[in-house]
Amino acid sequence: MKPYFRIAGALLIALAGASQAQNISIATGGTGGVYYPMGGGLAALLTKRVPGMTATAEVTGGSVANMQLIGTGKPYIAFTQADAAIDALRGEDKFAGKPVPVRTLAVLYPNRMHVVSVEGAGVAKITDLKGKRVSTGSGGSATEVFAFRVIEAAGLDKDKDMRRERLGVAESVNALKDRKIDAFFWVGGLPTAAVTDLANSPGAKIKMIDIAHLVPEMAKKHGNIYIKDVIPQRMYKGMDSDNQAATVTNLLTVHQNMDDKTAYAIIKALWENRVDLVRVHAEAVNLKPENQLAEASSIPWHPAAIKYFAEIGIKIGEKGARPDKAVKSEKGAKSK
Repeated sequence: MKPYFRIAGALLIALAGASQAQNISIATGGTGGVYYPMGGGLAALLTKRVPGMTATAEVTGGSVANMQLIGTGKPYIAFTQADAAIDALRGEDKFAGKPVPVRTLAVLYPNRMHVVSVEGAGVAKITDLKGKRVSTGSGGSATEVFAFRVIEAAGLDKDKDMRRERLGVAESVNALKDRKIDAFFWVGGLPTAAVTDLANSPGAKIKMIDIAHLVPEMAKKHGNIYIKDVIPQRMYKGMDSDNQAATVTNLLTVHQNMDDKTAYAIIKALWENRVDLVRVHAEAVNLKPENQLAEASSIPWHPAAIKYFAEIGIKIGEKGARPDKAVKSEKGAKSK
């Protein structure tokens, strides 16, 4: 074979390989939360396990910003809360007039709303926020969406009854340490690194404000996407008792137009190697068959996710998953 034929052949092979390469971004959240480290773990997993795929985790403002990124139609996987996802799908609230055709790949873990203060700030219950300096989360975050709904359910006005800041969790912790604010809202997994940092800071005794009693009022307006929950006393140093919290589900999502082959490869790699994410953050242990429920998603599932889960015995339907079959199927798959 002549040299130029060998060169041409090599070039064609290289071009064919390049055409199969795929770059995908993972929209996460701020560096002080759970989305970012878990997103980094997912990026590493997909890059390693999906042939031709290079995944990168991006710092973002959180769920609302992530849904806006999905709306661009570019190759994104996004972490989001169920409430932000349903607002995006319907074109409501922060997405008014701009609906996002978002679909679920997996139900991840519960996001607990933290309403955090410190001893001496004068905040013992939610109504004590009146007249205080309060961070309601960074702009473009689901923390802000959730916080506004908690404040409204408590009978307070977010604009008139408090001096409001829009800070991420790490910034909020620093502002509270410096007494530049009196309390902050943060919705995230357990434990959240930034809140742990506050709880372990010398001279600061953490106070977690109960809000579970507001869930029924929130449900009247927003439906049953929020549930009563508990942040255990052992979770953060200095807590006097269990915190009666409110929770919303986290989802892993993509655009409805993501091709079935790519979406299938993503959920298959995630599910079969999810122990890798547990090593990154303990909340990944909630990636369980019984949590893959139709109603837990709040938005439609991507067809590729439904197909993959059906193949391993998890039927996503009106009554959700069937974990008994799923567990048997997974064991069987491992033995093959």
